[in-house]
Amino acid sequence: MSEEEAPEAVTALHDLSAVDMIAGFRARQFTPSEVLEEVLAHVAQWEPHLKALYAFDPDGAREAAKASTERWQKGESNKPLDGVPVTIKDNIATKGTPVPLGTVATKRVPAEADAPPAARLREAGAIIFSKTTMPDYGMLSSGLSSFHPLTRNPWDLKQNPGGSSAGAGAAGAAGYGPLHLGTDIGGSVRLPACWCGLVGLKPSLGRVPIDPPYVGRVAGPMTRTVDDAALMMSVLAKPDRRDGMSLPPNDIHWKTLDKPARKLRIGLMLDPGTGQALESDVRVVAVKAAKAFESTGAQVHEVKGILTRQMLDGLDNFWRARLWDDLSRLDASERGKILPYILKWAEAGAKLSGVDVIRGFNTTMAMRAAAATLFADIDYLISPVSPVVKFAAELASPLNDPARPFEHIAYTVPWNMAENPAISINGGYDAAGFPIGVQIVGRRFDDLGVLAMAKAFESLRGPQRPWPSAPKN
Repeated sequence: MSEEEAPEAVTALHDLSAVDMIAGFRARQFTPSEVLEEVLAHVAQWEPHLKALYAFDPDGAREAAKASTERWQKGESNKPLDGVPVTIKDNIATKGTPVPLGTVATKRVPAEADAPPAARLREAGAIIFSKTTMPDYGMLSSGLSSFHPLTRNPWDLKQNPGGSSAGAGAAGAAGYGPLHLGTDIGGSVRLPACWCGLVGLKPSLGRVPIDPPYVGRVAGPMTRTVDDAALMMSVLAKPDRRDGMSLPPNDIHWKTLDKPARKLRIGLMLDPGTGQALESDVRVVAVKAAKAFESTGAQVHEVKGILTRQMLDGLDNFWRARLWDDLSRLDASERGKILPYILKWAEAGAKLSGVDVIRGFNTTMAMRAAAATLFADIDYLISPVSPVVKFAAELASPLNDPARPFEHIAYTVPWNMAENPAISINGGYDAAGFPIGVQIVGRRFDDLGVLAMAKAFESLRGPQRPWPSAPKN
């Protein structure tokens, strides 16, 4: 157990952090098999209500946990995540499991090999007991999908967990073990982390090798603690030659999370420049976070947003054209199976000219230039993650309008295009007890610094409210 947490405070093995699980395995206080059985029992309580999982494999997990238990009992374990339960998002390939991408329109072909992030977790001894849900093609910040059942938020089953790492967010908040892997191209790790009360890191582009790579696309940890996110990154950031956009290997000391805030220059961005209006509860939480850093000696000042209407609309055009390129290859009957919201949104891509699409793509470079200018004068940025506290589970997005699909990602998407690391961490709650996230952004490649800032905020913020209790089946 960590020094900060008394043993009697731990009520269930499934609620332990990965750091404390490893310590418990090493001290022979409990075994990976015992932990897994508690996780599976907890899943049985929650899953009928949440629908967070895909390709759930308890039998395969039990075999892996048994092998891990034997290694620990023989003193032969030398793997950093040996025996720790983990889930992996639908769109990250795991050998032998189809990758539906959240839609009924894809063919169910078993993956030939683990994608890089899944391979690193398996090599590290993690117990992959399930995949997690996502919306069609990952193009929604929602738990709505044409393939997976509707995924709900454990803090309030009437509310959305966010997306596209929807199942990962719900699973993390519900206590399906400590480690969950998502992907993020516009906010898909940070938004569900925000709405589910988790820590969600979008690393610098290329820090975590991924397959297939794409502009702005990353894989990142979704956990309950910053220490667990750092532990996960120590595994995920190892090199893999399959990703031609990955960064060179770097000997980052992921456990070194001490970073005094004194004299740091921190920008507070309350207005991203465009997009959906900021709700007052979210503003209060972001300002409180900035003042917490200011109280430790940081120099905090408000900065202007870097996103313009032209940038957001251009990116929308580019993404519509990109998905329509894929959908146009399907026959009409297959396209008709896709979530209507997504199909209606993507069909507009067929009407765009080549110049429209190039202009849209070029906004990614404009975002990158604007971010570089901003970070010439600050060390870190604090902002909201989402402009809204919550939205209904059945909706595709907060506005639920395919003509205005990305109004809620104005705080998150610039950092994908600019390649900056950005993390969501819970900063408070609304009057009903629903979590509200804070985003901390750093310069390109400063992933460790962003984690350290989040660790500092974790201490400044103080204890969180208890995690949601499982409903009675």
